Amino acid sequence: MSETPMTGRARPDRTPHSLAEWRAEAGYEAVERALKLTPAQVLDRVDQANLNGRGGAGFPAAQKWKFMADPAEAPGTGPNYLIVNGDEMEPGAFKDRFLLEALPHQVIEGAIITAYATHATVAYVLIRDEYRPGIAAMKRAIAEAEAAGLLGRDILGSGFSLTMKVKPSAGRYIVGEETALIESLEGKRAVPRKRPPFPAQSGLFGRPTTVNNVETISLVPHILANGPQWFRALSRTEEGGTKLYAVSGRVNKPGLIEAPMGTTARELIERSGGLSGNGKLRCFQPGGGASGFLEEAELDLPLDFGHCKTAGSMFGTGTMIVLDQTACPIGVLARHQRFYARESCGWCTPCRDGLPWVARILDALEEGTAEPGDLEILRMTAAEAGPRGRSFCDLMGGAMAPLATGLARFGDLFEAHLDGGCPIRRGVL
Repeated sequence: MSETPMTGRARPDRTPHSLAEWRAEAGYEAVERALKLTPAQVLDRVDQANLNGRGGAGFPAAQKWKFMADPAEAPGTGPNYLIVNGDEMEPGAFKDRFLLEALPHQVIEGAIITAYATHATVAYVLIRDEYRPGIAAMKRAIAEAEAAGLLGRDILGSGFSLTMKVKPSAGRYIVGEETALIESLEGKRAVPRKRPPFPAQSGLFGRPTTVNNVETISLVPHILANGPQWFRALSRTEEGGTKLYAVSGRVNKPGLIEAPMGTTARELIERSGGLSGNGKLRCFQPGGGASGFLEEAELDLPLDFGHCKTAGSMFGTGTMIVLDQTACPIGVLARHQRFYARESCGWCTPCRDGLPWVARILDALEEGTAEPGDLEILRMTAAEAGPRGRSFCDLMGGAMAPLATGLARFGDLFEAHLDGGCPIRRGVL
């Protein structure tokens, strides 16, 4: 059994397998096993595996699936839906792109099993439009699976039917929020919905809907193929399985590493060829642009949802951004905040007005035109707008997390920017 189940069958050049090649490598055997069980038994296995969603929030997958009712028991008429979210827009994230391009049949396998467990008969794979090779690979794989009776009506004679379609997305960070994604799929502006009702009660077109990330879906076949205890044993912590870590920033070999959940930042940096720049760590963000900064003292922290939260950060998508001593965290924050300001749906005041304001102040700090009172504005905004519940969705809170930790950890560096701009760029520090 592979210790890198998600990526172990991937080819170095990302060329996707044909269906025949995939079947020769035990492809779709997990689907065959799953369809011999009841949906409740499949769900129970995923529950025992302790699979947390890999899309950012880390919500237990099986717990989310349990909210889905059998269509016969749901009010109204129509199917249950599964949405596989491949609209990867988090700064520094590129793991789902790899899975879509190199291993499309793995994604389909996971989607079939997930749909079966959640009583869904229609699945949409939402992929950002820039991922053209991934879109093409998924469309080819779906056509192959349909021709072989692995998708469509009465899959493998089980009585279960599933229609799967690829939907290119315009690409918006806010679509990472599942109700905004649903609005987008319905052809509307991508704005989060008020909850309740939750998608499992009223989602796409008012029907019960489950939304899972591409990586989450890609892990499901391996749980069915090898068992929940095997899956949990892959991890170094209580959170089951492996994780596809994306490492970027000041490392010599940026890239993807499939490693046990709970792998440390120190090990990931070593496996990425070590630090570039001057070779001295300043800080890192363990979960992408919306996660709080951690420093050298946290290099041996097990990177998973629970440990990162305890450390005052967020694991998110496991997208680690590394800064050495020649990189300025204020400059990184400025770029992140410009991104979040642009990607806000504009529905509520903290995001619509607050994020552009924060971005302008950070740009002014970098350029040397900021004033002392601007730092107090940043502190006030992080404190007042950052906590959950202060805005309509969590985009503002995610944007404020790195700002709050940056102010707390690098206060002197912020102050130094008031004297002529970035001291690192000027060679003062």
